[in-house]
Amino acid sequence: MLRHVVFFKLKNPTPETLQETKDVLMNMKGKIPELLDIEVGIDVLRSERSYDVALITTFESLDAMNAYQVHPLHQEVGRFIASVRESAVAVDYEV
Repeated sequence: MLRHVVFFKLKNPTPETLQETKDVLMNMKGKIPELLDIEVGIDVLRSERSYDVALITTFESLDAMNAYQVHPLHQEVGRFIASVRESAVAVDYEV
């Protein structure tokens, strides 16, 4: 199993943009076969070191995650995220 964790810092983290970002990410649930599990959270502390949105996804393997990366729905989500994010960091690890 592989866990893919991404943190996003948004350009304009208004409550509306935060919720829209969460909704767009969660829209992938059940629509990409390789995506076994997805969790999306909005930061509540809002500290200087905080990122705004966390995405945690689970895959059977690295090959499955690579297939997810090129899935048309993930590509569409990626375009949206590129339009609202200031930066992102990720960690991928075996479970």
